[in-house]
Amino acid sequence: MCGIAGCIGSADVDTVNRMLDALEHRGPNDRGVHISGNMAFGHTRLSIVDVAGGHQPIISTDNSCGIIGNGEIYNFRKLREQLAEEFEFRTHSDTEVPLHLYRKKGSACVKELDGMFAFCIFTEAGDYLLARDPVGIKPLYYAYRDGNLYFSSELGAMSLAQVEEVHEFPAGHYYTPQEGFVRYYQVPEIRDHLLTGVDEAAARVRDTFKASVKKRLLADPEIPVGAFCSGGLDSSLIAAIAAEEIPNLHTFAVGMRDENGKESDDLTAARLVAEHIDSTHHELIFTEEEYYQALPEVIGKLESYDPSLVRCAVPCYFTCKLAARYVTVVLTGEGADELFAGYHYMKHQETARLNQECRRLISTLHNINLQRADRIGMLFNLELRVPFLDTAMIDLAMQIPAELKIRQVNDARIEKWILRRAFADTGHLPEEVLWRYKVQYTQGAGCESLGERLAEKEISDQELAEIKAAYPQAAINSKEAALYFKIFRRYHPQDSILKSIGIWEGFNFAEERANTQGALDNKRYQDTPAAAPKANDPEGASQ
Repeated sequence: MCGIAGCIGSADVDTVNRMLDALEHRGPNDRGVHISGNMAFGHTRLSIVDVAGGHQPIISTDNSCGIIGNGEIYNFRKLREQLAEEFEFRTHSDTEVPLHLYRKKGSACVKELDGMFAFCIFTEAGDYLLARDPVGIKPLYYAYRDGNLYFSSELGAMSLAQVEEVHEFPAGHYYTPQEGFVRYYQVPEIRDHLLTGVDEAAARVRDTFKASVKKRLLADPEIPVGAFCSGGLDSSLIAAIAAEEIPNLHTFAVGMRDENGKESDDLTAARLVAEHIDSTHHELIFTEEEYYQALPEVIGKLESYDPSLVRCAVPCYFTCKLAARYVTVVLTGEGADELFAGYHYMKHQETARLNQECRRLISTLHNINLQRADRIGMLFNLELRVPFLDTAMIDLAMQIPAELKIRQVNDARIEKWILRRAFADTGHLPEEVLWRYKVQYTQGAGCESLGERLAEKEISDQELAEIKAAYPQAAINSKEAALYFKIFRRYHPQDSILKSIGIWEGFNFAEERANTQGALDNKRYQDTPAAAPKANDPEGASQ
């Protein structure tokens, strides 16, 4: 994982270096700058693949072109084998592969890359290609100043460039001067008539997901890989599969104690999972005071003031802080709720519209949950990888009927049913975790209402109205949002970035919390045997 910055139209090394100063946390191991004609490119590196030799910018042996990149290309070895006879490689880094693939196939090279990435390829002739991965796991922003194009990995770096209005580079697109913006990927259309059998759907989910997790274990031997393990379904499944490949896998969970000293539910469930998969498990228990102390830094680095993101970013902050003591790469469960209808409000939607909502949410993740994972992980020099958002997983999810995602079993409507069914009787997880009732990350960690309580103390009705009136372009619909916006402006006072801030749409946090209020005792669905039909029951549980 890395930070990239550049200027096209002027060899503005001074500005590029200022931008790199703001990206140092993204790449503490190395730094490089390269001038190519009227262009300047910079890179800060977190070394994971080809630790010794992967310095960037990577320049071709004939000095005709180069690349700076952020992310991981999971199929780089296969592509490298295809390119090695025609091109001379300088490194063993995955980032060099797109450079030579571009030399062979031009901008179409982006379609062959399997991974998470944001990169710029440039040539001595003055051409360039900017690209971002299919769903926007890795960030990229751009803006103009004096006719020159500036780009970087974070909004804070863009602010230092003193540019005009900042834009988020769209996910699943590339850009060249000749073609402009070109969409090379979009979330597949819904084809949920293709996969209606329970057994086939479960087997496809299981096999595709296991392959997705295992490809994300890519790293040099000396780079440790771990997994978040909150005790919820998503992260627990990832940890269980990773543990099959990595003995004594490091796993991580955080939470709070209530006023009676009772630990939050995630801690209890995570211990159960860790014991089951025999991982080396680590915990961090944070206090209310520590939560409030972390809040300003979280908002500043998150580069958002959206309450839903901030609430989840704080426990993520403590989890990343813990994980960074032991590993450099960690797997996390973002995307599961969007793929498999995991949010409780979805239970109240018409079945016919459910997959459309899933598709919409996947398309918005780039500057919401994925931004949270990227920014908070990078704050601690930690690369977060998201197996659920493999493009093969997304494609498969669009083939699964809605009634297999939210399944009516006796008196319960079970979210992510087909994902649970896929791993029933496989031994990956304890039954009480596999069928654990869905709770929000903040509820499981025990900190779901702290921000609201603080906002009630800090923001008056009058100040809320004043902030909303002063910033009509910002989405401020509560005292909590107003409080976070005030903190956000301390770090990011430029109005030019406000249009690039992701905001949850159509998601009522209070309603979601109310729907899960009774689930905080580690409750699982009481009808587990019916919810997990045997293979000889092709229709699954009774309707």
